[in-house]
Amino acid sequence: MLGWVKAVVFFLSLAPLARLGWLGVHGGLGANPIEFITHSLGTWTLVFLLLTLAITPLRRWLHVPALVRLRRMLGLYAFFYAALHFVPYLWLDQFFDWAAIAKDVVKRPFITAGFAALLLLAPLAATSTTGMIRRLGAKRWQRLHYLIYPAAIVAVLHYLWLVKQDLTQPLFYAAALAILLGYRVAGHFRRRWRSADT
Repeated sequence: MLGWVKAVVFFLSLAPLARLGWLGVHGGLGANPIEFITHSLGTWTLVFLLLTLAITPLRRWLHVPALVRLRRMLGLYAFFYAALHFVPYLWLDQFFDWAAIAKDVVKRPFITAGFAALLLLAPLAATSTTGMIRRLGAKRWQRLHYLIYPAAIVAVLHYLWLVKQDLTQPLFYAAALAILLGYRVAGHFRRRWRSADT
């Protein structure tokens, strides 16, 4: 049963990319196609980051432990969309001018935050296989994958610093992230209090 669910989630996760392709073919990318594509890919990066972080509370609230088996796939899709989000900037905006990119990373905070998020997600994607878990050991692998928290934080900051007028959407993502991180912080202190009582 879970195999079917994973297959459905896998293909649904490609829908945003398919939609961009459809819009591109049918002239639906607006007056500035590069900006439209870049922003869309960035938004979906945030969506997949939040979905990845939502798996733990959802599996506990819904009492469906098997949901954890979707987390790796969703995390990989977050990196996939983050990498695609970077491509238009790297190729169409900067034309692979590495010196200009380095200056941008240093001078523009929202570029700094976006680049940091991509760098933080890269080792998580690289170590997502079962073989890498065995090689690193479960504890070291888990500690490494805590990088998803700062990655999500700087990704939200990237969006907040990018938007100059209507902050409704970036603040929505910031609030969702705060709830998901708050859940984990509360759980950490709850476990500490329980161990102190025993």
